[in-house]
Amino acid sequence: SERIIKWGFIGCGEVTKYKSGPAFQKIENSEVVAVMSRNGDKLDLRQGKRDPKWYDDAQELIDEKEVNAVYIATPPSSHATYAIMSMKAGKPVYIENT
Repeated sequence: SERIIKWGFIGCGEVTKYKSGPAFQKIENSEVVAVMSRNGDKLDLRQGKRDPKWYDDAQELIDEKEVNAVYIATPPSSHATYAIMSMKAGKPVYIENT
């Protein structure tokens, strides 16, 4: 069977809303299954395969069993923290360079 990358997004800003979110949903074998935003922003992923789970705590998103890769689109000052948290959980990380 084909492996599907099931993304957890940390951060829901403009880059995620207009570039990454739609793109990650369109790529074959790629699906956004969970999204985390501390300020309650809701990422519109209606073109996706299904609605993602929502979190306001990064560790909860990282610990989500369904998430097998983490995309970090937060301000650069938190990139290292979230990347280390994800790697400690054994999940590969993709960091947005804005």
